[in-house]
Amino acid sequence: MLNKIKILKGYKLDSLDGEIGKVKEFYFDDTYWTIRYLVADSGNWLSDRLVLISPHALLAVNKEEQKIAINLTKKQIEDSPPLESDKPVSRQYEKAYYMYYGWPIYWIGGYPWGPYPYIVHDRYGFLQEEAEKKEWDAHLRSTNAVSGYHIQASDGEIGNVEDFIVDDETWAIRYLIINTRNWWSGKEVLVSPKLIKQVSWDESKVFVNLTREAIKQSPEYTESLLVEAKSDIPVLHSGL
Repeated sequence: MLNKIKILKGYKLDSLDGEIGKVKEFYFDDTYWTIRYLVADSGNWLSDRLVLISPHALLAVNKEEQKIAINLTKKQIEDSPPLESDKPVSRQYEKAYYMYYGWPIYWIGGYPWGPYPYIVHDRYGFLQEEAEKKEWDAHLRSTNAVSGYHIQASDGEIGNVEDFIVDDETWAIRYLIINTRNWWSGKEVLVSPKLIKQVSWDESKVFVNLTREAIKQSPEYTESLLVEAKSDIPVLHSGL
């Protein structure tokens, strides 16, 4: 099912033996445009560190009750490698994190989830044979930080990132919602990550392989469009 990231923020997080907090934000990589970690606001519980949850442990999103079920116990989370709140997520930390949980490492292999093209929730059901092993450098981005970034088309700026639409089965980011109102008395439109060339931290910009006119012609985002869509929404594939 497709969900807006901003809608998921604040959802309760239910572990196997009780609530562990609420959704704070997400970290994604800008190569496969896939969510790599849910960041929990744990309140007074583990308040001195970030609580990261991989999509490998995310079982289901319940929109009616506004909560996400997690296939981990509190003890498992508490004993996981600690990450201080003021520290970035380093590759060294990620290796320790994935070794602790026994999940396949997502940055080694030829697929979005390492040796797998999909998320494997059963940690005991991983295949012994892996796909072609090649390591790639994942650049983790915060959904909170990238929200508001300016959109740089091939012929100038047009809008900013308003939100992300994520598939809660694959945890792939399907679309960026672009607010164009400051540049064009128009609307919010959808742009596929497949058309994004680069995300620049230094410039706070997202560079898109589309002209401004092509972005104007992208599908308009509406709440009904998101409700009606079961998976993908038709979007532009070329604008140059």
